[in-house]
Amino acid sequence: MPVSSRPGSFGMTMAALVLLALATGIFIAAATTAKAWALSPGLGLLVLTLALYSTGNLVMLRLIRRLGMATAFSLSAVFQLVAVSLVGVLVYGERMSILQGAGVVLAIVATVLISFAPAMP
Repeated sequence: MPVSSRPGSFGMTMAALVLLALATGIFIAAATTAKAWALSPGLGLLVLTLALYSTGNLVMLRLIRRLGMATAFSLSAVFQLVAVSLVGVLVYGERMSILQGAGVVLAIVATVLISFAPAMP
């Protein structure tokens, strides 16, 4: 159920943050299984990948109802960027340049601005 019925009055709530984190986790799992499928194709991995992406999108639909389309997709994209960057660095030992790190920091700043800035009338 939407936070408010007035257009532009959507706000970040704990429930919206949980949905955002859940969607991000599901999409990261889906991307991981997609990579596994690409390396070793099999029907089981394909079905799991499709199920995870479908579930992530169902969670996103609930998030859209709470935050609005622009905010939900913007936040989801930034959360996924940060999560994928962390997985790459921490799990796969990838390195980031200073410029790439600055981009991730700017993405985090964007998330704060999107989440807490008042909606324009």
